[in-house]
Amino acid sequence: MAKTYFFKIALWLLLSIPFFTTHRTAIAEPSYGDKVSYSEFKILIQDGMLEEVTLYPTTVRGILKSEEGLKGKKSVTTVRVEDPDLIKDLMAHKINFSAAANNGWSQGLSLIWFVPMIVFLIMMMRARRGMPGAGLMSIGKSRANLYVDKDTGVSFNDVAGVDEAKEELKEIIDYLKTPEKYQRLGGKIPKGVLLVGPTGTGKTLLAKAVAGEAKVPFFSMSGSGFVEMFVGVGAARVRDLFAQAQEKAPCIIFIDEIDALGKARAASPVSGGHEERENTLNQLLVEMDGFDTRKGVILMAATNRPEILDTALLRPGRFDRHILVDRPDIKGREDILRVHCKNVKLSKEVDIKIIAARTPGFVGADLANVVNEAALLAARVGKESVEMSSFEEAINRVIAGLEKKKKVMSKKEQEIIAYHESGHALVAESVPGADKVHRISIIPRGISALGYTLQLPTEDRYLLTRSELLDRLAVLLGGRVAEELIFKEVSTGAQNDLERVTDIAMSMVREYGMSEKIGPMTFHNGRKPQFVELGYRAGRELSEEVSKEIDQEIRKIIFDAHVRVRGILETNKNRLEILAKLLLKKEVIEGSELREIMSKNLPL
Repeated sequence: MAKTYFFKIALWLLLSIPFFTTHRTAIAEPSYGDKVSYSEFKILIQDGMLEEVTLYPTTVRGILKSEEGLKGKKSVTTVRVEDPDLIKDLMAHKINFSAAANNGWSQGLSLIWFVPMIVFLIMMMRARRGMPGAGLMSIGKSRANLYVDKDTGVSFNDVAGVDEAKEELKEIIDYLKTPEKYQRLGGKIPKGVLLVGPTGTGKTLLAKAVAGEAKVPFFSMSGSGFVEMFVGVGAARVRDLFAQAQEKAPCIIFIDEIDALGKARAASPVSGGHEERENTLNQLLVEMDGFDTRKGVILMAATNRPEILDTALLRPGRFDRHILVDRPDIKGREDILRVHCKNVKLSKEVDIKIIAARTPGFVGADLANVVNEAALLAARVGKESVEMSSFEEAINRVIAGLEKKKKVMSKKEQEIIAYHESGHALVAESVPGADKVHRISIIPRGISALGYTLQLPTEDRYLLTRSELLDRLAVLLGGRVAEELIFKEVSTGAQNDLERVTDIAMSMVREYGMSEKIGPMTFHNGRKPQFVELGYRAGRELSEEVSKEIDQEIRKIIFDAHVRVRGILETNKNRLEILAKLLLKKEVIEGSELREIMSKNLPL
């Protein structure tokens, strides 16, 4: 307790330095004598009525010559003005003058020492309160969170949808439990395991589950936690982390978002933050070469950007094993939903399989969000359990954003949006390679979506043919062409559609070799990699003639798709009118209603 009071008193004294300094400087100035204006003071000099003048930092004091009948001397003071002629006048009238020294020495001292002392005291006080990494002496210490035995609270039962990755990691767990089984035959466990996959697929959760299953200490730290503004701190933290791990062996070191630390090193690094990061990376490479896996220390890391990692980090002997944690398929999504629905009260009508089918492309984090949103929506309206309608609305929220029914829109804008979305839906039902329409809505959602047409695939797809890509182009152009056909002009609502159309057509020509004129060739996308080895290949510069041909092919693919879509909508113009009017009336139309309209025989 006494030490706490000591630090408080020391902090108060340091904060008081400016006050005492200012006060001391202020009392050094003369505060007596008759105060006169500066012009009057100059007149006294011109008239030769001053005997002596003293110049202070902010004031000037003059002593009047003794006059008959007056006892002693009388003085006057005035505010000092930047006047270069003052000294000349004093010398011309032979008036003695002098300058008083500034007594503000402590101001300079406080400016030099005040800030560093405050920083030092704050760091010391934070260190005494047990804040990790806050003390001056602990600045080079590792900031890794340590989970011992079952403290991770995660097992393989909590991880679903990544069965292949779990199978790969079971060998790591088996080695940590029974290392003699592998050492007996001379086998060595991989030094490093790199988990690669999109954001939200459960890489960090999987690493914690490995530690939970193996029941060994688990050191967890993010890649950005190593690098600081102070030179050498990152390398010191790497050394300290591995030293702690050797003491706790067998154990697992997990570095999340390792791309923040392990980016490819530049050929000529500039001084500053980049050089410090590279020094930290070099130390990590050295430590990975130096530690012995026979002691049971295994390094795991996760990233969603493996293409930017340094090649020295990925070579055998460091990260020996790369495990893909990919987006789950329909069966994986179903398993993930069941895990997240364990503690949710579901209605009997809820079918997890249907929800999994309606969430293609969703990762574990998205599905967890869907379940949570559905539970919140059901609770908001006072339901006793979570129903399918709540899941439907939750999926729409995750895909398109929050519904904005109160957004005020003009009748003309609503018409344009209705025909735009009807154009998308009609084309999607008319081309063979498009996903089926599930719902059409003209209710604004999210930040910029004024309406949407939701399509759901009948199965998970990993490959797309040229005809299917052309069908997707047609669906995307359906909204703009519908506006052209009905209103004889276009709006800005198709901006996102046109961006996606251009990207698909560009990929078909430049990457997929789907251009009949250019043939089965691929061209780099303009990025110039720094390295030529292990996944990095230098891009070939394109001639003006080839670039022109590529642009012409991209334009031809898009224009041909435009002509095709216009033909489809002109043929189905009556259906387009019926669908748009129904959409204006109901605001939301299900896919079954669309297919009912499409099945009717209507006059052209």
